[in-house]
Amino acid sequence: MGTSSSPAHDSSAHRSETLAVVGGTGPQGKGLAYRFAAAGRRVIIGSRSAERAAETAAEITERTGSARISGETNEIACAAADIVVLAVPFSGHSGLVSELAPVLDGKIVVSCVNPLGFDKLGPYGLTVEDGSAAEEAQRLVPGARLVGAFHHLSAVALWGDSDVLSHEDVLVVGDDEMAKVVVGNLAAHITGRPGIDAGALRLARQLEPLTSVLISVNKRHKVTAGIRIAGLAHV
Repeated sequence: MGTSSSPAHDSSAHRSETLAVVGGTGPQGKGLAYRFAAAGRRVIIGSRSAERAAETAAEITERTGSARISGETNEIACAAADIVVLAVPFSGHSGLVSELAPVLDGKIVVSCVNPLGFDKLGPYGLTVEDGSAAEEAQRLVPGARLVGAFHHLSAVALWGDSDVLSHEDVLVVGDDEMAKVVVGNLAAHITGRPGIDAGALRLARQLEPLTSVLISVNKRHKVTAGIRIAGLAHV
């Protein structure tokens, strides 16, 4: 997807794209929106409540100084965006995506949804009928250019003070090669490096539940660990 965070990743053409973050009032969505806004991207926070979305946008504006972030209802945010990031809980995922299907059709849709359960032993991956949340979204919106990415980024780290999360890599999966390149370039705003093309969308079946392992590691060792891929030329 690229070898570095080169100027090409910050071209005016890319920066003119509008990003909607559905679930942008939640911890991970808020963190992603903050990182994209801090990089100079035009961002719309999406929420069922336009008021809550506006409050979160104002908080990010205060922190970044960016005037390019706003808050709207999910439907309005998605309709106005070129790229839509789904950062919502898996419970209610199918209903929400079905509702938004008309305004998601034809767009790049990035799923970072992790279908997880929690019990006394800790987190674990849920069985998903379609194989993964990303594949479920693709079935519900067949005209969308679905990409899975950002699953393993800690909400705490995203909202933290580090300029870049240099200890992390973003794994990107999808069946649309150009859409994966676009999303890989977004990852460079967060880690300082383009995302790593990890293959087809069906591999989201492995990426999504892997998040439960990271949560367990971080809780047991009281750290904010992430995934870093060794052995590639750009890392």
